[in-house]
Amino acid sequence: MTGPAPDTITVNGHRLWQSLMDLAEIGAYDDERTGLRGVNRLALTDADAAGRRQVIAWLEQAGLTVRIDRMGNIYGRREGTDPTAAPVLTGSHIDSVATAGAFDGCLGVLGGIEVVRTLDERGISTRRPIEIGVFTEEEGVRFGTDMLGSAVAAGRLSLEYAHALTDRDGRTLGGELSRTGFHGPADVRLDPPYACVECHIEQGPVLAENDVQVGVVTGVQGISWQEITIHGRAAHAGTTPTHLRADAGLAAARIGVHLRSMVDSGGYGELRATVGHLAVHPDLTNIVPARAEFTVDLRNPDDARMARAEEDLAAFLRTLEDGTPGLTLTTRRMARTAYVPFDERVQKVIARAADDHGLEHISLLSGAGHDAQEIAALCPTAMVFVRGEYDGISHNPREYSTPEACTHGVDVLATTLLRLAAQDPS
Repeated sequence: MTGPAPDTITVNGHRLWQSLMDLAEIGAYDDERTGLRGVNRLALTDADAAGRRQVIAWLEQAGLTVRIDRMGNIYGRREGTDPTAAPVLTGSHIDSVATAGAFDGCLGVLGGIEVVRTLDERGISTRRPIEIGVFTEEEGVRFGTDMLGSAVAAGRLSLEYAHALTDRDGRTLGGELSRTGFHGPADVRLDPPYACVECHIEQGPVLAENDVQVGVVTGVQGISWQEITIHGRAAHAGTTPTHLRADAGLAAARIGVHLRSMVDSGGYGELRATVGHLAVHPDLTNIVPARAEFTVDLRNPDDARMARAEEDLAAFLRTLEDGTPGLTLTTRRMARTAYVPFDERVQKVIARAADDHGLEHISLLSGAGHDAQEIAALCPTAMVFVRGEYDGISHNPREYSTPEACTHGVDVLATTLLRLAAQDPS
């Protein structure tokens, strides 16, 4: 009976788990609704800055050379034996939504660090350098554009655009980079890596439903974000006849219901639609809302059907505006990414690594956006998905993946990175 291939390596799962739990305490809060410990580490807040400093310390302790670019993206580099070779990139993000768990993004960053620790302990050198990226504002919840740091690094968005983005308090991203000390000196445009592999929790139920530990990600579905503002007319709730109202709150509700009917119709394929933020003004019990502001998040793996959904929503908005005297609507594009297919060769390397670790795996499409989809414009890229519990719930304190599942995923990551970086024959 033959053993595992010599370039199949396993990591220290206990140390990986401890890193995850330690980072989760930075920005931790007690969630009243669930009774669980959650994470609130929005991009470039003080909590995020503290988390970044901890990750930098771990990168440096692992012997990596750290650089920070003008978007606040952090890279830790382990040199290879060939100084001219393009690096193999891994990593993810550590910023979170306001009601997060311990794993989203963090597993990819800390898993990368654990891979390097393991290579060092085993005295393994690679021909190509290995770099770990920690990207700024992947979630997009503070400054309104997701995968922001990686999108600028890959050249899809400009540095000037990103720096000018504001949060709801009017603070600019550029100003917060300076305030937190993460406006780095390095050039933000990333030289094309040789390949990129991101390890991430699935954030869905597919791996658990199929009773497998590892997912080989084939690509990322398209994502469309927009903000809609409805201007109506404030009026007295008791004295204003219904037919004389220009009710911005009612219009917002009608749009939300229409979005659900679009999804339920089946005419847009696997469309998903979410109104994640909704605010009315003046937000008083006895006043008809004069203004409503809300966001629309559309997801679809089919670009043509996504475009048709956007067009049909725009047409509904025009109909709503034309049919209600005193009502006007404006829209603002927040983010838009097309379906991104991942590289088949890198997928095969991941699948073979899972096989060599004795782990069952399936191929699946990602429903969430990831930094890897931006880096895919620069180099061959794919992702490793790790199984989650509780139907794969994420962006919630209930988000959970077992120590064993995390270790399995990072074992596959380690072997994949080693093979792509080409172990030095000496």
